[in-house]
Amino acid sequence: MSRYDFLVETYRTERLKTLGVWLQIPAARLDWRPEARARSPLEHMVHQCMSEDTWMRTMLGITSDRRALRPWRIATRFEHYAACSADRLAALERQNDAWFEEQTQFFDVRRTRAWVLTRRITHTAHHRGQLPPYIRLWGLPLYSTYGPTADTGGLPKHGARVVYRNVSGDDLPREQVDVPGPPLPGPGEQPVTERPRIPPG
Repeated sequence: MSRYDFLVETYRTERLKTLGVWLQIPAARLDWRPEARARSPLEHMVHQCMSEDTWMRTMLGITSDRRALRPWRIATRFEHYAACSADRLAALERQNDAWFEEQTQFFDVRRTRAWVLTRRITHTAHHRGQLPPYIRLWGLPLYSTYGPTADTGGLPKHGARVVYRNVSGDDLPREQVDVPGPPLPGPGEQPVTERPRIPPG
């Protein structure tokens, strides 16, 4: 057992959260962008695949026999990342404390592998977090990433639930593109934010 098991477990769950957000992107919206300088959903997916592959190989020494990208067909837009990240997860699970604490090159500075993996996880979360606003702008329901959303019931104090898009966990690649996810209860009658704006009366 490693003192860094929590970090490996975080990577395991974060990859599922990324895939769960990707599953909510309709095929017809992959090339949509909210503004000329913004990435499209497809470009976000490509960036995730390529940047994680680069960080893992060059900074952490974690390699996969799979290429970072496959020819990009809609039916496999998330399956390949799921397979690649599963390979990386398996490699991380084999490492001991000394491996995590060893220094490695992080761009122009030296950092421990544990530090770099932490930064990789937050980098992924940063880009993943740019996609839910797209889903909102399209007027589509939004599933949970960490906690409830307005569509899963609003605030926890009102009994809102966490409802993930990928109900099958590590079997997520078996989910089908553009197939509806589990039903969502909606916001209900209570406010969905802690400080709802009260119209002037």
